[in-house]
Amino acid sequence: MVKIPPYLKKGDLIGITCPSSKMELPAAEYAAEVIRSWGYRVHLGITVGTSFHNFSAPDELRLEELQDMMDDPEIKAIVFGRGGYGMVSILDRLNFSRFRKKPKWLCGYSDITTLHAHLQQRYNIASIHSLMCSGIAAPTKDNIYVGSLREALRGKRSRYETHPHEMNRTGKASGQLVGGNLTLLANLSGSVSQPDTKGKILVLEDVGEYRYNIDRMMYNLKRAGWLGKLAGLVVGSFTEERETETPFGQTEYEIIRNMVQEYGYPVCYNFPVGHQEANYALKMGVPHELKVTAKGVSLRELK
Repeated sequence: MVKIPPYLKKGDLIGITCPSSKMELPAAEYAAEVIRSWGYRVHLGITVGTSFHNFSAPDELRLEELQDMMDDPEIKAIVFGRGGYGMVSILDRLNFSRFRKKPKWLCGYSDITTLHAHLQQRYNIASIHSLMCSGIAAPTKDNIYVGSLREALRGKRSRYETHPHEMNRTGKASGQLVGGNLTLLANLSGSVSQPDTKGKILVLEDVGEYRYNIDRMMYNLKRAGWLGKLAGLVVGSFTEERETETPFGQTEYEIIRNMVQEYGYPVCYNFPVGHQEANYALKMGVPHELKVTAKGVSLRELK
C-alpha cells in the first residue's frame, strides 16, 4: 500500500530549494508570492538564487539543505525551484529514516524524476510530478496547470481530460502512476532506483533530445523489462526535438508507437505533461484510471 503524505491546510509551511541546477532569485520570489496567495507560508532555502558552475551550489550544500527540509517537522511540503541536473549526485547520501516515518509532498519534474522513482521504488511513498517554481510565472490567476499543483497539495482528486490523438491505442486500465522524464528514467535503469513497472501506468516526456537518442533510450527501457507488463502508457510532450544532419526518419511519437506496438495496453499521446506550459500535476505512486477512447482521453485519480 502506497504511503500518502498528509495534504496541506492553510497556514502550513512550504520549503523551496534547488537540489539540481541554479535558478534566478526573482523567479523564485515570484513563485513564493503565488504560493503565499494560496494561504501557505514559504521558506526560501539558501540554494535559491545562488550558483556553482551549472549547479545551484556544491553537492554538500544542496544535500544538506534538502536533508534539512525533508527532516524539518514544520515544513509540510517541498516545491523544488527547477530541474536541470544534479539530483543523482546527492540521492544516495540522503537519509530517509525520518522522512519514511513522517513523509511530506515533494513536488517537481525533469531532474526530480530521479527522486520520484527512488521514493516509489525504495519506500513506496507518493510524490507529485508537477511544475516547479521556474514554471510558476505570470500570469497565474487562470493558469489551470499552476492551479493543478495547488489542488493536488490540498488533496483534491484529479481528473484530467485531453483530446484524442491519431496514434492513440484505445482501452481502459488502472494502476499506480510511475515515470517522468525519459532521459532520467533510462539513466536509472539497472540501479536501485529503477521502478517496478508491472501493472502500472507509465508516464514519459522529454526535452531537447536527438531523435536517435530517444530511440536508444526506448530500447533501453524495453530490453530492461519496463514496457512489457504495463497497465497503460501516457506519453506527454517531447519538446525542442533535435535532428542530426541526416534525419532519423521517425518522430518521437512514432518511435514510441513502434516500440510498444506488440503490446495490448492503452496508450495516449500528447498528454498535457512535460517541459511546456501544459503540465498537469500528477500524484506519482497513487492509483489512477486511464481511459482512451476515440473521443478523447481521461486520467482519473482513484480513491
